[in-house]
Amino acid sequence: MDFETLSMGEYAERSYLDYSMYVVLDRALPFVGDGLKPVQRRIVYAMSELGLSAQSKHKKSARTIGDVIGKFHPHGDSACYEAMVLMAQSFSYRYPLVDGQGNFGSPDDPKSFAAMRYTESRLTPYAKTLLSELPQGTVDWGPNFDGTMEEPIWLPARLPNVLLNGASGIAVGMATDVPPHNLTEVAQATLHLLDNPRAEISELCEIVKAPDYPTEAEIITPKEDLIKMYETGHGGIRMRAVYEREGNDIIVTALPHQASGSKILDQIATQMRAKKLPMVSDLRDESDHENPVRLVITARSNRIDFDALMLHLFATTDLEKTYKANFNVIGLDRRPQVKNLLMILQEWLRFRTETVRRRLQFRLDKVDARLHILEGLLIAFLNLDEVIRIIRYEEHPKEELIKAFKLSEIQADAILDTRLRNLARLEEMKIRTEQLELQAEKEDIEGILKSRARMKTLIRNEIKADMEQYGDRRKTRLAEREAAQVFDENKLVPSEPATVVLSTAGWVRAAKGHEIDATSLSYKAGDEYQDHALGRSNLISVFLTPDGRAFSLATHTLPSARGQGEPLSTKFNFKNNVLPISVTCQLPNARLLMCSDAGYGYHGVMEHLYSKMKAGKHVLSVPKGFHAMKPTWIEKLPDAHVVCVTTSGYMLVFPLEELPELTKGKGNKLINIPAKRLKAGEEKLAATLVITPDDSFLVHAGARYIRFKWKDLVNYLGTRAKRGTVLPQGFRNVDRVEIEKA
Repeated sequence: MDFETLSMGEYAERSYLDYSMYVVLDRALPFVGDGLKPVQRRIVYAMSELGLSAQSKHKKSARTIGDVIGKFHPHGDSACYEAMVLMAQSFSYRYPLVDGQGNFGSPDDPKSFAAMRYTESRLTPYAKTLLSELPQGTVDWGPNFDGTMEEPIWLPARLPNVLLNGASGIAVGMATDVPPHNLTEVAQATLHLLDNPRAEISELCEIVKAPDYPTEAEIITPKEDLIKMYETGHGGIRMRAVYEREGNDIIVTALPHQASGSKILDQIATQMRAKKLPMVSDLRDESDHENPVRLVITARSNRIDFDALMLHLFATTDLEKTYKANFNVIGLDRRPQVKNLLMILQEWLRFRTETVRRRLQFRLDKVDARLHILEGLLIAFLNLDEVIRIIRYEEHPKEELIKAFKLSEIQADAILDTRLRNLARLEEMKIRTEQLELQAEKEDIEGILKSRARMKTLIRNEIKADMEQYGDRRKTRLAEREAAQVFDENKLVPSEPATVVLSTAGWVRAAKGHEIDATSLSYKAGDEYQDHALGRSNLISVFLTPDGRAFSLATHTLPSARGQGEPLSTKFNFKNNVLPISVTCQLPNARLLMCSDAGYGYHGVMEHLYSKMKAGKHVLSVPKGFHAMKPTWIEKLPDAHVVCVTTSGYMLVFPLEELPELTKGKGNKLINIPAKRLKAGEEKLAATLVITPDDSFLVHAGARYIRFKWKDLVNYLGTRAKRGTVLPQGFRNVDRVEIEKA
């Protein structure tokens, strides 16, 4: 018994390589000649064998799939049927090969097709370009999977189908994504290359400007990128939906290739629920048989920027999609390779030339064989009496005919097969006429086979004829458009007064208006009011923790104050569970005084506190044992002064310009608190305020308060880091300071 010993590694390597080559050559990649994968080729061939031409009646798809998997393609029936459905979908194939009757899916859901027992199918007229020359000796044949019959290795395509319908597939270690193209453009480019074999890709790109998908959407990829794609065989195509405006409505009339209208409406609706599209009031899908694509987006008013809205939707939904291009096909050498446009057309022309040559040679052989038979029949008619005598009296008439008239066996068989009624005198004239016609055809075919120019002319005329019969206008438009751009969310949100409320347990909520009494709201058991900020719905709210970390949220995304809010801990990661103690909501360019109760601080801009990190942003360095204080809004800058009040009742007023402007840090000393008292916790910074000489402010101590005007601050004015002056008796325990409103 013969056997081979292999190591496991060698066996695995050999087996995987065999499998890889099988997937590459016999499943995933198209052949440059007919542009088909094996399963597609077998489906088309099986349908032709069943007589399912474009002129025949439709036949159950299950019958076709049964023939395909039973005779040629031993794989799953569902996968095979899906490949057939794809070739029948006018929204998937630029030039469908299968004419389906029944539910073959929809653009919204291409895989919603009915089972094969319910649908019927036949070939389309275009499929004739792949099959018409099949019986004419144009292709090689090979055994099917079980060796019981033969199947074509490829189909004799009359047009570059590999570019017309494109292909997509994933093999082992490689993939292909050939986009579809317009038949007229590709045919014209092929004719140009046929007449100018040394043509450059740039010349071909003047004819084939871009892919042509089965949709009327726009290709907005720049021309130079498309040329580069055709030069390298790699690239990307960006498609954008087409829309028009009717009053307050935006009507989308064409979607990118394989984009789902229902999915797009869901994407827009999701943004509306998230309050990211406040200018959109309604969505409708009005698509029907007359209008296959009609999506309606209704705006709240006609004063919005409709183009800006669409640019945002292009950037955030499938109204704009990008498709990969990878011209990886199996060449005439039976090897996979990424080819550029010129290489594909050159190889296809070689394939077409060889196909036509084989077709002509096949016909020439048929003509020679018929002439040979006619020559024998003519001899028989010229010697009819002798032929009849031999047939009537000789025991072996075939051998006697061959011997008497020097005929071949084929000629003798033809004479013996001739019917008596064909022995009339008129038949001799028919034979001579047919002889002359066939002789002329033979000379014509031989002339074409011997002349490269005549061969080119024949190929050119055939391509032109097919182009006129099957060609059409471009569906996908080419356009130069502005790049899609996502809206700034803060600009989308209406600017409405809002009050942001923070509790001691770190729960947050936002109420409309500034008249809300935050302290009187209901809180969860064990929770209570901590802080609030008056701002607007289109601003960012910043939450500051005692250790100087800032966390920010868009105010319009905060839960309503009708409830008890949501915990900030679900949105942020607080280090050591240190919860925020203050909230601030101001314009991004608003100036703030940042300080700690240790008496240090600086001033900066609100937007420097913004952070997208869940862990927040460290904006204020706080000495150990102390806490960050709520940022103080600097309402007016010219002649601004800082008011500092300590827990022991000392107040100092100094110019703001003496403080540094920083983005983060500890800052400088604001007021001098004796180190011993500070360290012992006996005195800290209690409150701060920024005023101008035009302002008056109030210092609160319990139920009592004292009013200060600029003229009253003579004894409190000084320079930064001084001790300041003690407040009057009864105001040594300050609660807060605030500017007095007019």
